[in-house]
Amino acid sequence: MMKTTVRVFVVFAVMGLFLAGCGCFQQQMRGETQAPPAPMAQTVTPEAKPEMPVAAAAPAAVASAPSVMLKDINFDFDKSNIRPMDADILKGDVGWFNANAGKKVRIEGNCDERGTVEYNLALGQRRADSTKDFLSNLGVDAKLLTTISYGKEKPLCQEHNEDCWAKNRRAHFVPAD
Repeated sequence: MMKTTVRVFVVFAVMGLFLAGCGCFQQQMRGETQAPPAPMAQTVTPEAKPEMPVAAAAPAAVASAPSVMLKDINFDFDKSNIRPMDADILKGDVGWFNANAGKKVRIEGNCDERGTVEYNLALGQRRADSTKDFLSNLGVDAKLLTTISYGKEKPLCQEHNEDCWAKNRRAHFVPAD
């Protein structure tokens, strides 16, 4: 029994060290898996003048952005079911999906700081999946929705109290580019 326990501990310790040292794992946990943003402005030299001023190009990009944003929902402690008030928020989010047909969205499940990393990753995944299922039942194309869990790794609030923890127990929406 003791040898089995030691072996299990050693296996988990080695796996933990391996994953902790893996740069791609650390980048994913910090949300840095996306490509860097494109440069915002171009450099103008006296020899080459742009045909259209840079300032005139900016409003066109702003005009194409959706005016309605997806609203996050929150969860009760240690739960992944959709509460009635959050169901109303998701019903309102359906309008965004209708206005942005074909747009892919990532649903990020999050937890508060309490609990182990493993438990919170599983709970965050259940929250993201629950949100996806609810939206799918409202008519949103499930093929356009992906889910990921960040567990307790991406808190909105850093304080250690119930109000802060309640803000961190959420499903967050990220429209894909």
